Amino acid sequence: MKRLTLLLLGLALGVSATAGAQGLTMQMSNGWSFQFGGNVNAFWVFSKVNNSGPANSSVRTGLLPAFATFEARGKEAGLNLAVHIGFAPQIQNGGLPTQGPGQGAVHDQFGAQIDMRQVYLTVGFKDGGQILAGRELGRFGRQNILNDMTLFGVGAVGIGGGGGGGTTLGRIGYGYIYPNFVPQLTYSTKPGQSQLSIGLFQPSILQGRGGGTPYLYTKVPRVEAEFAYNQKSGKNNYTFWVGGLWQTTSNLATAGNSASSFGGTAGIKAGMSDLSLVVTGYIGKGLGTTLMFSGNEVAANDTSLRKSDGGYVQLTYKLGPKTTLGGSWGFSRLVNVQTGDGNTAVRSNLYSYTAGIYHQWTKSLKLVFEGTEEGSTGVGRPKQIDLSGGFMLFF
Repeated sequence: MKRLTLLLLGLALGVSATAGAQGLTMQMSNGWSFQFGGNVNAFWVFSKVNNSGPANSSVRTGLLPAFATFEARGKEAGLNLAVHIGFAPQIQNGGLPTQGPGQGAVHDQFGAQIDMRQVYLTVGFKDGGQILAGRELGRFGRQNILNDMTLFGVGAVGIGGGGGGGTTLGRIGYGYIYPNFVPQLTYSTKPGQSQLSIGLFQPSILQGRGGGTPYLYTKVPRVEAEFAYNQKSGKNNYTFWVGGLWQTTSNLATAGNSASSFGGTAGIKAGMSDLSLVVTGYIGKGLGTTLMFSGNEVAANDTSLRKSDGGYVQLTYKLGPKTTLGGSWGFSRLVNVQTGDGNTAVRSNLYSYTAGIYHQWTKSLKLVFEGTEEGSTGVGRPKQIDLSGGFMLFF
């Protein structure tokens, strides 16, 4: 219905419009083109915590939310100009704020949410370089999530989180830290065999330990960068990437303490005929874990910053032109720092194993089945099984 509405709107405005399986494009009379596309996905997910823990069934969005993206492109004064807006809704109802782990969702739709993930413009130059300004996926750790097979499925839900709102975790917090969609000014060189991207990003505050002094003053932007290199040899192709992040924050408007966070990541993807291997890892200081800058970055003395690391290994095999089998393992860890916590104990160590079947039913429709065991080395060493099956339709 939406596609038909846009088509009729285009005809009414006197522009040409084409509707295809991978989006709708309209050519405007002023030389600009307008495109609408996205995806909708829905999965049944069953989660069960070990040792007589709670079980939960839900019909929900996977790791990738549904997307409705609108883009307009034009050329002026030799510059390739574009604007991009992307809405990311989830289909399931959320739980109540007072609910505990493993409990289900409410019956109404008020717990459902829609994220404004993408709002940016791009300026493209004759040499192929580009400036991106606005809200888009961060550069640090970007390749880690884009090469994660659970991006097209569910992966880990989070121990006790089967009935929650929002997306699932996939391998976020179980192999990499989520880069998030953040305001940025990023320059990228021409895409090709190699590409460098570096940008200034809106910095994030660091939360103080349990009521301690937080680092609220962000006087300079955060810097994130990524370099990717591609090589093809016959039926084999390889991609290698490295990335980095640095930011500094202060706990007082003047004087006081400053805290410098940094991170590094690297990975390789090797495609060998029908077999594909991904190996990637990261290290960081003052980044936290799972969701970047979301807490526990600062040690007990409110001065030192804790360290984190993690990574994952993934192997996929194409059974045929439409069906792929995949398996992966990964972990994410957050560690105390001696100078601030008085020890170097592991605060958090999450890991997961995932196996999946990914079948391209039609050009636009994907059928996905996954099974995941996620666990923690923390108190009680809890584990959870996540079983899922569902559809992803791209348009």
